Amino acid sequence: MLEMYWGPTMQLDTNMRILIVDDYATMLRILRNLLKQLGFENVHEASDGQAALKQFETNKYDLVISDWNMEPMTGFDLLRAVRSNPETAATSFIMITAESATENVIAAKRAGVNNYIIKPFTSEILQGKIETVFQQQVA
Repeated sequence: MLEMYWGPTMQLDTNMRILIVDDYATMLRILRNLLKQLGFENVHEASDGQAALKQFETNKYDLVISDWNMEPMTGFDLLRAVRSNPETAATSFIMITAESATENVIAAKRAGVNNYIIKPFTSEILQGKIETVFQQQVA
């Protein structure tokens, strides 16, 4: 599993399959551009949790980066659906939100989120969160 996410020089595998989920098209574009700056090219998009679950029917992802606040299915509901399905339960998941309420962070952690990003954020923050997720899996 180590080689799946880390190359021989312990660089993150930029070919990993990433699904970004947000109901705001501009945020999808920003996320895609930030990921591209970091070298990730294998990026897929979904406009909400339901659309993301549909993507899982035909694709396997190494990482989901999802907004929390979406309609009709939130990122939190998507996280719970991903974790409850044995085929997707091990997929790494980063939640993005503008709300830093402690109870939201705790709820997401209890539901199995791997990391959490508060908006606004930079490419450095995104890279650090992604690296942390996969370092934790290796440890």
